[in-house]
Amino acid sequence: MSVLSYIQSQHLAGHPLLAVLLDPEKPAAGKALLPHLNGVDLVLVGGSTSAECADFADFIGLIRAHTTHPLVLFPGNVAQFTPAADALLFLSLLTARTPDVLIEPHIRAAYAIRQSGIESIPMGYILIDGGHFSSTQRTTHSTPLPQNDISAIVHTAIAAELLGKDLIYLEAGSGAKTPVSRSIIRAVREQTSVPLIVGGGICTPAQMTDAYRAGADIVVIGNHFEHHPEQLPLFIQAKNDYATR
Repeated sequence: MSVLSYIQSQHLAGHPLLAVLLDPEKPAAGKALLPHLNGVDLVLVGGSTSAECADFADFIGLIRAHTTHPLVLFPGNVAQFTPAADALLFLSLLTARTPDVLIEPHIRAAYAIRQSGIESIPMGYILIDGGHFSSTQRTTHSTPLPQNDISAIVHTAIAAELLGKDLIYLEAGSGAKTPVSRSIIRAVREQTSVPLIVGGGICTPAQMTDAYRAGADIVVIGNHFEHHPEQLPLFIQAKNDYATR
């Protein structure tokens, strides 16, 4: 089964998924999470800065040795690529307004991705203000949509679906002080039918389950676990409890 088919099947069944985002630019933080990775549903790998990682392929290999679940690239630049992963999120940052972010990286990477044979999943990526100047803002010079402009967020999400994106990602940004609100998640869920990913600023199991209740199919947590790797089992248990409610 492809990674997208797996996500879609869980979406249709109403089964929530927990994804951990590991930054190859912070390998020590990633290694601290390795013993618990088999408890999560997806492992995303990627960084939000423009830095190249000389040991990127080795980092992927290390993760692969610790999980049987899908390993998906969430690249911060065209250098963060290896066919050793199961899939790649081919994202469009829909809150960007400049060609060097909207299309040029995609063109540079497209041929290598096609030649590699890796599963590529088109995804609409929507940056939402989390009360913190995120690394995504810094590297893409994109302005996030304000959380109180729900109509703009919903319209952007609808545009993503009409453009043929298979996934929609609502992102409050790495280190966000305020996660994407339940009102936003609920409004987007009501107007779209593709699997919905939510990330940024989620620091407690309660915030995670709130996102699921509002309509998120996948919750992504990265920055919090870089500082508190010991808490990952608590989130895994909370997700499992919610799934069997």
